[in-house]
Amino acid sequence: MNRLKYLREEQGLSQAEFANKIGLSQQSISLYEKEDRKPSQEVLECLADFFNVSIDYLLGKSNIRKQIVYDDVPTKIPVVGKISAGLPILATENIESYEYAPSIYIKEGFEYFYLRVNGDSMNLKFNDGDLLLVQKQDNLENDEIGVILVDGMDATVKKYKYENGLVILSPMSTNTDHIVQIYNPKDINIKIIGKVVSYQGKV
Repeated sequence: MNRLKYLREEQGLSQAEFANKIGLSQQSISLYEKEDRKPSQEVLECLADFFNVSIDYLLGKSNIRKQIVYDDVPTKIPVVGKISAGLPILATENIESYEYAPSIYIKEGFEYFYLRVNGDSMNLKFNDGDLLLVQKQDNLENDEIGVILVDGMDATVKKYKYENGLVILSPMSTNTDHIVQIYNPKDINIKIIGKVVSYQGKV
């Protein structure tokens, strides 16, 4: 995977910066570059897609870089700073800027937006200021991380579970001030905004 280091440095990224952008650990990137660990097929596809090269080129099996075609161009995604009740997510007032998302994360038929993390309630997964790529949908599977609007308040990012008629929203934090929230959707309006499918560090 010597070409991984070459491609990373070609874009002026440190291992830590690249790891944040691709959603992997810096240790994994280091092991891949030293060829001490072989990436899974899924990771190979993600790396190749990020650099817009073929997997064979990434592995050094070919000297031909992937030709850029329209479908491989990263998608421009709006960055939303805050989600509140009564205002459309992608209202002009909510959009801070735009960032590009690798096409590997984008599925046909869905809308996407980036949400900027505020606070430390999920700092075991991502930090204050990080960008979360969110796929808009109104349902979540148990233990998926999603964006949820609770009783008309600002949206929260939590690990979701539905059990015995109750919605359980769990923080993933080193800060013990953040506690599990349990709601009965018959009493409190719970609206799922979308599922977090990827994240990247501060940009």
